[in-house]
Amino acid sequence: MHKEGEIRVLCLGAIKDGDRVFMGEGYDPVKEEHFYRALGGGVEFGETSYAALKREFQEEIQAELTNIKYLGCLESLFTFNGKQGHEILQIYQCDFADPKFYQMDNIVFAEGKRKKTALWVEIERFKSGELKLVPDQFLDYL
Repeated sequence: MHKEGEIRVLCLGAIKDGDRVFMGEGYDPVKEEHFYRALGGGVEFGETSYAALKREFQEEIQAELTNIKYLGCLESLFTFNGKQGHEILQIYQCDFADPKFYQMDNIVFAEGKRKKTALWVEIERFKSGELKLVPDQFLDYL
């Protein structure tokens, strides 16, 4: 977790398969709102965002990434669980090395003590506003 008033640096992986994208599902109990965000995580001191991306996917869902390409940087100011957040997001396009991940409907994994779900979502559901993508500017990279 991060300290309040801290700017976090994260890396996120945009993995597409045709008209769908691989996303983690989240929930904000204060807003009572479900949202989706690409998988990834925090960049540690002395680690590149590229290395962090590979490490995070390995730790969270035991997946190896390939064809990793840097897309750009996003700054995200938001409120989650009633607290202000500020993140600098390094965005990468990538693919799963193992084709089995493209066949799976969803993957349940542990992040700390919480259970999380990652799943394939049709990009159109974000464009239409049916589902909430965070940050919403991430849509530009899809």
